[in-house]
Amino acid sequence: MVTVALVGPDGAGKSTVAHQVVAALPFPARYVYMGVNLEASRTMLPTTRLALAIKHRRGGRADMTGRVGAGPGDATRRKRGPIAGLKTGLRMTNWIAEEWYRQAIAAVQQRRGRVVVFDRHFYCDYYAHDVAPTGSDRPLAGRIHGFNLRRLYPKPDLVVLLDAPAEVLHARKGEGTVASIEARRQEYLVQSDLFRRFVVIDARQPTEAVVAEVRDRIVEFVRGVPPVRAAAVVPGGGQ
Repeated sequence: MVTVALVGPDGAGKSTVAHQVVAALPFPARYVYMGVNLEASRTMLPTTRLALAIKHRRGGRADMTGRVGAGPGDATRRKRGPIAGLKTGLRMTNWIAEEWYRQAIAAVQQRRGRVVVFDRHFYCDYYAHDVAPTGSDRPLAGRIHGFNLRRLYPKPDLVVLLDAPAEVLHARKGEGTVASIEARRQEYLVQSDLFRRFVVIDARQPTEAVVAEVRDRIVEFVRGVPPVRAAAVVPGGGQ
């Protein structure tokens, strides 16, 4: 079967929609979390679980945004020196292993004939930070991570962007700023030509309507129905 990635800025409803779509599809499907919030993942490597436990004891956040350099939402200052470099290298190595571990889970499910629905996707989330940039001034960890995602890591067969005006998304969660959310929206929208199939769905609709539309797009894709190209959501208007 195929892999489908649900992506979008915070507040778009990715996790809720992904879980409900898996239950609503007319063929076997499996949910796989592909984000950095480790507490949202049901499965992870033992080394990642250990790193999470250490962060908890130190009062840190339940994510790995500092693992490979300039990740999405990472405002952490980079420390310099051999010890800091070693720690960064170890975090990067473990996180790349974690990304491949989740991909391996997806591959097993595909071989069993299931559609795999990704809640977020590492390629999409890190495209603007580690994949697209080519400057030599980037941290080595970021360059290695970007190479892995760009050249080696499998892309999803279908990408579904849950989109809404930044003002709407900000009102839902109250995190960040309208400007930062809009910037994140644009980071996803520019990826439309990078995938075999990329569709945009208006996340302002009621959840049940979004779930139904995502389900229909997946069914059409699996059954080979020609796609209808979608446009970005226009603030204050329709698609």
